Amino acid sequence: MVYMIHKKTYYSREIAWNNHTLLMEGPVSGKTLHDYDFHPGLTAFRSHEEQKKALIGIADLPEGRINIVADGKTIVGYVTFVYPDPLERWSEARLDSLLELGAIEIAKEYRGAKIGKRLLEFSMLDDAMEDYIIITTEYYWHWDLKSSGLTVWEYRKLMEKMMNAGGLEWMATDDPEISSHPANCLMVRLGSRVSDNDVQQFDNVRFTNKFMF
Repeated sequence: MVYMIHKKTYYSREIAWNNHTLLMEGPVSGKTLHDYDFHPGLTAFRSHEEQKKALIGIADLPEGRINIVADGKTIVGYVTFVYPDPLERWSEARLDSLLELGAIEIAKEYRGAKIGKRLLEFSMLDDAMEDYIIITTEYYWHWDLKSSGLTVWEYRKLMEKMMNAGGLEWMATDDPEISSHPANCLMVRLGSRVSDNDVQQFDNVRFTNKFMF
């Protein structure tokens, strides 16, 4: 693996919500995250206190990117970009240009204004994202089906539409975990400056059973 210089250009944008203004900003540093409060409803992955600690760790990684939505001094939503977990199939590509959209979460009471979609659009403002293959793996067991009142397929459509806003498109794969349920999916954004060689290496991991490729 040839390590690239990970460029992070700070952006910010205000959005109107419920008669006041929210701030989108990022990529933010660990220090910036530390100085914010974390909304207690952000508990999809762990307690909000533990999730804040996890995000601080990601933000200070050379490749780590955290973009947030804040209401005053409280973070009410975030999205993370980081290298795939070493235990995941995708790390086998050994590509410095491969980042995983590891998590996106919006506090429940802020979900009516398409903030997730806006946050993904915002995340792609940075020209450096054209140097990366961005992936996300969607698993139905991570989805908030109970409180949303949506079926698995309605939620899948919602997630696809939101990821499309960030330029991510569905791609086939023979990954066993994704293939274990038809609602699960792999979504990918190929940056405009990603080399053909890197795309080929990624495809070699996307399909290990070559007869399916």
